[in-house]
Amino acid sequence: MGAHRKARQRVTGGGRARTAATITLAGAATATGLGGTGHADPQPTAAQVRARVDKLYQEAEVATEKYNGAKEKADTAERRLEELRDEAARKEDRLNTAREALGSVAAAQYRSGGLDPALQLALSADPDGYLDGAAFVERAGSRQRAAVGRVRKQLRDIEQLRGAARIEVTSLKSRRAELKRHRETVTGKLEAARRLLSGLTAEERAGVGHGTADRSSRASSPDSREALSASTQAPNSRAAAAVAYAHQKLGSPYVWGATGPDSFDCSGLTQAAYRAAGVSLPRTTYAQIDAGRRVPRSELLPGDLVFFYSGISHVGIYIGNGQMIHAPNPSAPVRVASVDVMPFAGATRVV
Repeated sequence: MGAHRKARQRVTGGGRARTAATITLAGAATATGLGGTGHADPQPTAAQVRARVDKLYQEAEVATEKYNGAKEKADTAERRLEELRDEAARKEDRLNTAREALGSVAAAQYRSGGLDPALQLALSADPDGYLDGAAFVERAGSRQRAAVGRVRKQLRDIEQLRGAARIEVTSLKSRRAELKRHRETVTGKLEAARRLLSGLTAEERAGVGHGTADRSSRASSPDSREALSASTQAPNSRAAAAVAYAHQKLGSPYVWGATGPDSFDCSGLTQAAYRAAGVSLPRTTYAQIDAGRRVPRSELLPGDLVFFYSGISHVGIYIGNGQMIHAPNPSAPVRVASVDVMPFAGATRVV
């Protein structure tokens, strides 16, 4: 730090001396907060680093769920835009066909037109046939008017579709900008956590992550009897199937934004588990908590979704005996943990 540097012995000119003194004082002020003794802050302990990393992971998880929600909306907007464009193209094809038909009728009228109907009757070699033809023309005129009306409606419909598509394009641009912001937040926090962890030994890193201390050695080798027990205790076959899927994925890596089959984030795991059971869940934690019937903690059954933190930013799937399977964060794979490792926020029975 600047406070510990010795002034150079050879200083020529008062201006340089004053500059050196200013730099030295500025360094000291930075190191001491303008009121300290000039000593650098003490290095954080391993426990403090782990606590900070856990905090960064939790903040990254909040941003991940916001990213997931924004991506879901962006995907919906993209599908809607494609549907609008397809529908507009189909209507334009029908409009072109109708225009061609009207053009043919107009050309025929031009070629035959101009003569007064009474004169055409007088000059006709077949008056009876002419009268029949006139009646047909009148009916054709009515059909032509109806065709013109249909063309006008098609034009209005196409313009409405184009207007809706323009709105959807604006929405999609906004969603993509939102995605970029959340992605940058997630990656920034994960990178900060990685830098902090790089300063710890493997042993010191052992305490990082939600529920890291809970049976981490068994994360990739679940007890089949335990999995069977959780499935039989589940309230129905679909909840049992979701629990069984979660057991199969123990040891899979955490990847933010992932929904399987080989890697997951927290809500991606629960969504994939219930998808395997034939149940469609929303993508985000704050939507999943409303995807079923709320149940009190005292009545939890295997297959229930358990949520954590006041912002509903983490979720796991309950497997009984006060334990869940969840995807913690990048420092830990899908694993079994106690529901007590994080602040409990609520639970939902999906089916």
